[in-house]
Amino acid sequence: MPLEEHPLGLTWVAEDPLQRAAHALAHDGRVWLVDPFEDEEALTRAAALGEIAGVLQLFVAHGRDGAALAQRLGAPFHKLPDHVPDAPFTVIALDQLIWKERALWWPGPKGLVVAESIGTATHYAVGPGPAGVHMFRRAFPPGNLRTFLPDHLLVGHGPPIHGPDAATALREALHRSRRDIPTMIRRMPGLFRSMQDRS
Repeated sequence: MPLEEHPLGLTWVAEDPLQRAAHALAHDGRVWLVDPFEDEEALTRAAALGEIAGVLQLFVAHGRDGAALAQRLGAPFHKLPDHVPDAPFTVIALDQLIWKERALWWPGPKGLVVAESIGTATHYAVGPGPAGVHMFRRAFPPGNLRTFLPDHLLVGHGPPIHGPDAATALREALHRSRRDIPTMIRRMPGLFRSMQDRS
């Protein structure tokens, strides 16, 4: 299980076909878990960053272990929140028809957390860049993310991107979203076979 400490806290990525990623955002002795799933080492290291102030579910289908962990840790559980009290980040709605998703923007360190619309896993990054748009959102990508220039891009599937590459990856993913649809369609059989081989 790859774990990465970074200026926003901690990220852990599952070695599974979907490359699920979860995050612990740490600020002033408090920690918010984002779309977490059970991993003893990751949760131990997250708890060492500070008191668990809340557990967030940012995508409607990301139930994962969030509610159970919140109950076990005695922390508030925020499902698709519009606001997280006393947090250093703001919430951005990425809803579209039946698609229900929230993103987080942390202005100080310029951290952007996108749970599902953007990813760095192999089934997202089908173009030349390290990130891509979810296959179901490629025709209509979340345009309100275009205004952000993150130094840290944390996603729900795949590893984070840091430094100048983060803003470039986000911009290129949104810019190429529709253009890369034919590439995605051509690669889908191979991607599905790869995911089945890893399952």
